[in-house]
Amino acid sequence: MTAGTIFQDTHIPLRLWFQAMWWVTTQKNGASALGLQHILGLSRYETAWTMLHRLRRTMVRPGRDLLSGRVEVDECYVGGPEEDLPDRLNLDKTLVVVAAQEDGPGIGRIRMRQIPDASSASLVPFVQDSVAEGSVVPTDGWLGYLPVESKGFLHQISYLKGKQEAASELLPRVRLVISLLKRWLLGTHQGAVSHKHLDYYLDEFTFRFNLRKSRSRGKLFYRLAQQAVSIDPVTRHHIVHLARWNLPIKHNPLGRGESSGYPIALNIISLS
Repeated sequence: MTAGTIFQDTHIPLRLWFQAMWWVTTQKNGASALGLQHILGLSRYETAWTMLHRLRRTMVRPGRDLLSGRVEVDECYVGGPEEDLPDRLNLDKTLVVVAAQEDGPGIGRIRMRQIPDASSASLVPFVQDSVAEGSVVPTDGWLGYLPVESKGFLHQISYLKGKQEAASELLPRVRLVISLLKRWLLGTHQGAVSHKHLDYYLDEFTFRFNLRKSRSRGKLFYRLAQQAVSIDPVTRHHIVHLARWNLPIKHNPLGRGESSGYPIALNIISLS
């Protein structure tokens, strides 16, 4: 019955899985492993943590539509503060690139990804994977975005002129998404997010954000249940020890070890 689904080889009753899925999707700001452990009455924190990570792997719909129209793109760092270092040169933080689609005066759908650096080799593939060709892509003046124009996009560059204009004014939608992301990581998860697993937290944030206008919270539950039975199984060993394919496990922006596999507490702060 559960073979070939996210529930394969689990010893947790399906009733508890569905309770977890309902609670996760009906909480406006998401769920932490500690909260899920309490709600389900689980004896071990690790069980709740593993359940949540299995569910996060269902939050990316295969073949999802690309963003289109006008799509702002920018990056941000999450991690501990470092003095006197410009953001893009700070290797002790993890870099996340974000795309936000314009929807009139508001924000449509979003995409985000953890990347190893701010080079064109990292930024341009993200744009190609996230945005439909022919779309308008506004960015700041960082050189890593320059090849975007040659890849079939209409690249618009907004330059910061001293302190007269803030990044939030030139790229208001993507900067708002970045602010909300950092607030969510710090608020819901108390900053206890391992960089090795960060991509899956980004998937959850994207899933919630893109379905935020749904009139029924049950739609999120239905979508999660639908995708849970359509993706390949994942083992606890894979969750704990293997990172996302686009960031090999050997890449450790913090320069710290993660021997336990469970998230070490990081100071996720709001950096503009």
